[in-house]
Amino acid sequence: MLSPYMSPVERLWFYSLRILCGLILLFLILPVLVIIPLSFNSGSFLVYPLQGFSLQWYHDFFASAEWMRALRNSIIVAPAATLLAMVFGTLAAIGLTRGNFPGKALVMALVISPMVVPVVIIGVASYLFFAPLGLGNSFFSLIVVHAVLGVPFVIITVSATLQGFNHNLVRAAASLGASPLTAFRRVTLPLIAPGVISGALFAFATSFDEVVVTLFLAGPEQATLPRQMFSGIRENLSPTIAAAATLLIGFSVVLLLTLEWLRGRGEKLRTAQV
Repeated sequence: MLSPYMSPVERLWFYSLRILCGLILLFLILPVLVIIPLSFNSGSFLVYPLQGFSLQWYHDFFASAEWMRALRNSIIVAPAATLLAMVFGTLAAIGLTRGNFPGKALVMALVISPMVVPVVIIGVASYLFFAPLGLGNSFFSLIVVHAVLGVPFVIITVSATLQGFNHNLVRAAASLGASPLTAFRRVTLPLIAPGVISGALFAFATSFDEVVVTLFLAGPEQATLPRQMFSGIRENLSPTIAAAATLLIGFSVVLLLTLEWLRGRGEKLRTAQV
């Protein structure tokens, strides 16, 4: 809000900053928004101007056995990887937050390293590890590596939630006779649930969108939706890819809205603890 006491220079800076922020936002979302109208184009090529309105490419997407198999595989792999990442990430975050031991910073750096290590290196290393075991083209290897990629997100969000956690509540539960497991299930977990779910959503989005690792570890029968899109771009550039991309964009928007709701709920819980 503009103050009536602002100088002309301050007013100029005020409006310039907002225009700059608007241009940056447009720069970020314009490449994403460009693909949406193309998914409704009646033409057979991904070009502007649009030739007309049509739902043909959405029909082709849902009628194609290959696209449906890829979608089904994504629905299998992403939730399974998310569940693993959520369990191990939450346990790791609790251990790293509560414990004070030599090398704690090094351990934290190691467990979140999949976020900074190039994905292609993880893909090559995973292939070299699983291929000799006969698990190169399997859902098992795909789910495990996707979970590894998702664990850092769970650790970071749960650790942030635990920073504001009132440990006196756990001590009070223990003084009333609750076992450590009961105290965790009845006290700790409900209060850190927003952080756990937020991390799980990040892990789910990471798994659902991952293509590089999938190229190394998945065969034709394990191809996920992003890999199918990548193959389509290389082999047959069809507007069906635009329809699939639009569906993924819509799914991502739902995830972002859910994360924002969870963030607000987490702030309310932290305020209530204080």
